[in-house]
Amino acid sequence: MKKNKEEIIIPKPSVKEVNKYLKEWDDNKEYCDKEDALNKLFLKLCQKNTDINDILLKVTTLNKFYSTGIISIYPVAKHILDDVTDIDSRLKKGDISAVSDIQSVILGGEMKKLYSFASKYCSHHNSKDYPIYDSYVDKVLWFFKCRDKENNKPSFSNFKRKDLKDYAKFKSIILEFRDYYGLTNFTLKQIDQYLWQLGKEYFSK
Repeated sequence: MKKNKEEIIIPKPSVKEVNKYLKEWDDNKEYCDKEDALNKLFLKLCQKNTDINDILLKVTTLNKFYSTGIISIYPVAKHILDDVTDIDSRLKKGDISAVSDIQSVILGGEMKKLYSFASKYCSHHNSKDYPIYDSYVDKVLWFFKCRDKENNKPSFSNFKRKDLKDYAKFKSIILEFRDYYGLTNFTLKQIDQYLWQLGKEYFSK
């Protein structure tokens, strides 16, 4: 892997590039099997969030598959059950405020922000409306924004780095990225898969 930003050369986002990474995803049996398992759990076996057992299964599996680092699973599940009002109807209609409500949870007496986890939890209920925030995605979006600026070209979006941690702004930035590079035929899920693999390839520690 290249060691500094000046040495990193990432191909410009294009339909060809996205299709290349989507094929790599489809060719990776582990990625596909995990995704199929999560789809079965979230979209068939445990669609709703009205039973603590269902929520525990989803939080535990998501935490394990994505390595989100949640140590205390039960308080997170209870928070989703007890504190997030009308969650199922909100997830169905793509209410982005659901991410903020899920991410803010008290663990060990302290308020924690489980931002990435919350975006993933919502996305696996409704991938059409909820893009996934991930550190790799963050780095790729910021890379392209900075590279455009350094090359005196208009950036795909005018945003600050901290805006990526605001879910409403993050989703808007993702949509601007998709529009700017002519990727509107791809779903948000496919853009997720492209950006994540790109980040893993170029920015992995």
